[in-house]
Amino acid sequence: MEGATFCDRKGNGFRLGRRGLGSPVSLALTLASGLVSSLVTTGALADEPRSATEPRVMQEPGEVVNVIDAFDEGDAFDIAISLGFQYSTKSAKVQRETNVFGPGLTSGGFTSNLMNVAQFSEQTSRLIPRVDIGLYKDLALYFRTPIILNNSRELTGLNGSDRVQSVVLQGAPGEQLFSLPFNSPDRSGLEYLAVGIDTSAFMNQARDRTKPTLLFGVEGRFALGTPMHACNPDAPSGQLKCAHPSDINRNGQRDVTAPNDPNNNLEGFDVSERDPGVTRGTIGLEVHTLVSKRIKYLEPYGGFSALFEFQQEDSDYGITDLEGSLVNRPPIRGTMTLGLMIIPWENREKFGRLTFDLRVQGTYTSEGRDYSEIYDALGASTAASLRQPQWAKYMSNPAYNPDAQPGMEQAHSIIDPQSQKTYVTGLTDVQQYASIRGQASVTWQASEYVKFNLGFGFTHDQKHGITADQPCNPSFKDNPGATGPCNFKTDLSGGGELITATGIPNPNYRPTINAVGRRFWVSDSNTFDVFASGVVMF
Repeated sequence: MEGATFCDRKGNGFRLGRRGLGSPVSLALTLASGLVSSLVTTGALADEPRSATEPRVMQEPGEVVNVIDAFDEGDAFDIAISLGFQYSTKSAKVQRETNVFGPGLTSGGFTSNLMNVAQFSEQTSRLIPRVDIGLYKDLALYFRTPIILNNSRELTGLNGSDRVQSVVLQGAPGEQLFSLPFNSPDRSGLEYLAVGIDTSAFMNQARDRTKPTLLFGVEGRFALGTPMHACNPDAPSGQLKCAHPSDINRNGQRDVTAPNDPNNNLEGFDVSERDPGVTRGTIGLEVHTLVSKRIKYLEPYGGFSALFEFQQEDSDYGITDLEGSLVNRPPIRGTMTLGLMIIPWENREKFGRLTFDLRVQGTYTSEGRDYSEIYDALGASTAASLRQPQWAKYMSNPAYNPDAQPGMEQAHSIIDPQSQKTYVTGLTDVQQYASIRGQASVTWQASEYVKFNLGFGFTHDQKHGITADQPCNPSFKDNPGATGPCNFKTDLSGGGELITATGIPNPNYRPTINAVGRRFWVSDSNTFDVFASGVVMF
């Protein structure tokens, strides 16, 4: 054993040799001392304290489930400030129902929704500042304020539809709903203020490697700017570009249509010009959750989110919020997400990391009243079938006589002239549809304090109707006198007739755009977007 060297598990060496041992007892004591030193070192390997000069290794989970925090060891407070930019471009086909016999339309005897109306295009640029503030371990408060730098929309001819506008855009006999090309106003401004809380305190792989990371968050969205209003920047001479819905002739003046009873004028009291606006006129509540598990260089994840919106009364939702309305709420959106983060490189001592994020999302949008692709075109239309008001209620006809002689009958239900007048705002009943989105992005964390993100996405929307209002609301059947045309009659054997209510009239129903054979649809709706952001962390 002369010249032999033994090491404990930490690498501390002790040398043994024949000279200087003194006796076998001394040798035994020396070996026992080395063994004890090795065992003590082994027990302390996992829990030994970190020195003040030792680098702090990265412990954050992947980007999509990362929550900044506070009051951690060596990191009492965290704040992250980011500035993002997003550009998106959307294209879609606007089509309409028809029973016209023709190639690609119908063969007669039924109604199709294949008549080409217009090509829709939209471009949007957003600046998205965001601040995340750590509150406690794995708990953060954040603020986000999307700023629309520019939003532009356009409707142009589709496969020659602009040459037959009187057919594809027909309203009532002899009128046209709007003209092609149609340009919406350029919109810009604050979209909403989002205030949210994220937490990964329930499960976090960085704190317990045996468990995945679970992110849960709640976000409120509050409209900051003016709600959107339908406008026509190319309005005819003498008409306002953004007229109030109750301004029938769009001249900005309250014209007297009932000299003997000014309170029953067809036009509203406030007919001043409005701003185009930029917000949706809603308050939103979003909940979201994601779960991920890192396995070496890969971190798969999945989750869902849901967005609920509640209309504000000072928006155009308030004008259409009436008893007989079938649908007057904004749609509800639910999204499922599956993704994979790939981390091919990390420098833990210098807090450097490169992450690729690939994800697929499926979204279901429920039926709801919304800003469709033809929102501005319908809301700014000069067609009488859309500009003239409708009354919100019907009432029993005092002159109705069920035993009247044939040809002398009176309607049992007539318009109530004292009820609220309703106007077309451009908001329409949009049918439910599904969307699928693919997204890829890369995030480079350059240091402990800076990281950058760049990515792109593509979204496809299922074909769906965008003027889907129904003529009757079946929820109200207790008053036959208020049913208007929403009833059926049964002739009694002893004379007279029995009126059975099927509902009350929907005051937002307009036959020229909502009747079967006149409804509008959207198909081949595709959106491509690119986004980038920079984050500074303290």
